[in-house]
Amino acid sequence: MKILKQLSKIIFKITLILSFYDCSFANEPIDIWKIEKKDIINKENSTSNINVSNNLNTNTTLSVQSSSEIVINKEIESSAIKLAGLYDPAQNGLKIDMWSNSDGQIIKSILNKNLNRNLSEFSKKILDIALLTNSYIPTNNITEEEFLEFKFNHLINKKDFELIKEFLINNSEVSNKNKLIKFYSEYFLSNSEVKKACEIFNISGAITDKYLNNFKIYCLILEDKKEQAQLLFDLSKELDEIDAFFENKFNILMGYASKDEIISDENILYFHLSHKTNNDFNYEPKMDSPRYIWSYLSSSNILKNSNSFDIENPEDLRLLERATHENVFDERELLDTYKKFQFNITQLLNAKDAYKLLPDYEGRALLYQRLLLSVDVEQRLSMTTELYKSFQKKKLDNAFDNEIKVILKKIKKDDVPSNFTTFYENHTDNKLKKERKIKFNNKKIHQSKLLNYFLNKTSLPKAEKETNDILKKIKRNKKYVFSTKDMILIESLKSDGVKIDKKYANLYEYNYQFSSDIKQMLSNGELGLLLIKIVDIVGESNLEDLDINTVNLLVSTMNELKNVDLRNEILIEVLPLKV
Repeated sequence: MKILKQLSKIIFKITLILSFYDCSFANEPIDIWKIEKKDIINKENSTSNINVSNNLNTNTTLSVQSSSEIVINKEIESSAIKLAGLYDPAQNGLKIDMWSNSDGQIIKSILNKNLNRNLSEFSKKILDIALLTNSYIPTNNITEEEFLEFKFNHLINKKDFELIKEFLINNSEVSNKNKLIKFYSEYFLSNSEVKKACEIFNISGAITDKYLNNFKIYCLILEDKKEQAQLLFDLSKELDEIDAFFENKFNILMGYASKDEIISDENILYFHLSHKTNNDFNYEPKMDSPRYIWSYLSSSNILKNSNSFDIENPEDLRLLERATHENVFDERELLDTYKKFQFNITQLLNAKDAYKLLPDYEGRALLYQRLLLSVDVEQRLSMTTELYKSFQKKKLDNAFDNEIKVILKKIKKDDVPSNFTTFYENHTDNKLKKERKIKFNNKKIHQSKLLNYFLNKTSLPKAEKETNDILKKIKRNKKYVFSTKDMILIESLKSDGVKIDKKYANLYEYNYQFSSDIKQMLSNGELGLLLIKIVDIVGESNLEDLDINTVNLLVSTMNELKNVDLRNEILIEVLPLKV
């Protein structure tokens, strides 16, 4: 190993000498045009100052000046990336300049408001299209870094790691990509998936962050590429980017030094290295320990068992609650621990008041025991509510996230008193609701078999015939009143090319108009801004809960964009009769 280290240093020095040798020649006058004489003949110099970007590193630019000297300027930033995204704009009726005409202040205002909201699935889908469609980056009142930050935060919120990989592969030259690389690598390392954490460095391209550079060096060692690891380490050390802790752990991993007991929880990489280089690793987390500590200890099976927590020790119980909140322990383990506490009959009978006089963790134990003893529905809901509030007050919501659904599932909705209805609905698992089937009702246009077209079960010619047949029957029935939903369906058919016979053209009057701001966005080609505006309008609401005016806006917009898939999703969710 010592020979390897010395050899790597020699290679490093030779590399530096060669680099210096190249640079010395770069400062001498040369005829750069001779390089391309085989391909370019009789071509005159049309410019006196030509700048050529070279990816030597992110801050290096080669400038070819009129004196034919090549000057290396490390202070000039690399050219701004103009495109960033994944999806083909045409796929959703968009254009590559969908952001170009928009005011960045408005973009920032809407995205700052909505990125951290609990958006509905439809809103998330629209936001996905808006931020991940391949497009020019806006420049009016917004910087490239600010706009990319929104894209990165959206990808991080999604926690779709395959999508993050795909984004990095397809956008390898974007600036500030270190945030995505860091999130990806740290997530998997905190879950003890070291190989998965390291794979991102094989596709990430150049690394400009000191911490990630250390991460990459460690991954090279794991991949048995020690020569490369040593060379990168030496170069980083020469640039003063290696701290004492990492240097010490590097020497241990390379076999230059013996294992030690030095522990650092400064970040997940250092914490992992502390564990890997210590045969007797032992670490007691604290209440304020970062989430990655809890995840790592749990996934590495080095956190003590929940049964070993002492209920007489307040710190132990608070740690158990925090660990449960971080999903280290199952909620049932915490609740079973609560059952070990002993309370007198007076405390149990007056639990709603008595728990306030106890330490917070003991108060939650009292509430839970009283909940188990309750038979009356209102009493059970009262105790469940108080217990939930107690967890929420200490920001331990996740410690009672699943069990609250189990408790409420045992209570019938019809038995819930009116003062607990909102609480019950907010914490009932909506996923348990059965999928309802569409029932056609040909007496109403928006519930008729015309819906089959939007289910992709009917061809356009057949839909055209069926539409005119239904309108023929309705013309005879002078009592029929067209609803807004009827008109939305027919206008969508017309948008796709269905021809309505002239004799039925005046059966209804459709007067929907876009608001002035939406009109302006459409006329200016501000389609990206339009999409996030829709996200802002729909927000946390599910499609079936939207008012008819919002539905009209959504469907009309999708018809304008020719986005058939999204439009059909809206129509099938909102129009049919479902049983």
